[in-house]
Amino acid sequence: MSLKVCEIFASIQGESSFAGLPMTFVRLGGCNLRCRYCDTPYAQEGGEEMRLDEVVQRVHEHGWKLVEITGGEPLMQEKTPDLARSLQSEGCTVLVETNGSLDISLLPQGIIRVIDIKCPSSGESERVLWQNLWKLEPHDEVKFVMANRHDYEWTKGILRERFAANQSKILFSAVFGELPPRVLAEWMLADKIQARLQLQMHKFIWPPGTKGV
Repeated sequence: MSLKVCEIFASIQGESSFAGLPMTFVRLGGCNLRCRYCDTPYAQEGGEEMRLDEVVQRVHEHGWKLVEITGGEPLMQEKTPDLARSLQSEGCTVLVETNGSLDISLLPQGIIRVIDIKCPSSGESERVLWQNLWKLEPHDEVKFVMANRHDYEWTKGILRERFAANQSKILFSAVFGELPPRVLAEWMLADKIQARLQLQMHKFIWPPGTKGV
């Protein structure tokens, strides 16, 4: 029972409602999308074959009980739900960040699913699996990464049409180096958007593009 793993590392969570907390990241290899602004292109292909128990052991060695499984696209790998379940059984709080194009119901109950819904500027907005929204729990999170006003208006439309009764946490993020966070903040304030603005904290602590952070 193995997975393709790009890297396992401890860092400060830069996004989501867990931003600022130390945690361990398991970055799996392989992705079915090619977003224009992808900041981990090295994870789109390949990865080292590791047994599931080896991955769990490496996570334990870092010493944090907060763990995120990310990618690439972790749901491309058949054993990702087993990894999440194993970490959960060891007392870890587990987040899985997914690009929203694959079925999130494969993950065990209690896992925090963070869905990155692709806006038009990503070039992959047609790949969103909208049925995932019906499967969200209140502890799950939904992220929109925006590069321009068109992305913002598109996101507002999605919130009106598809999130009226959804209680999941909504996250807004600006594409680093393209849309100034101040501008996005001003739009949100003007429109009274009930969402959390996130700044990809790790990119302010370490140079953008740094691996293992």
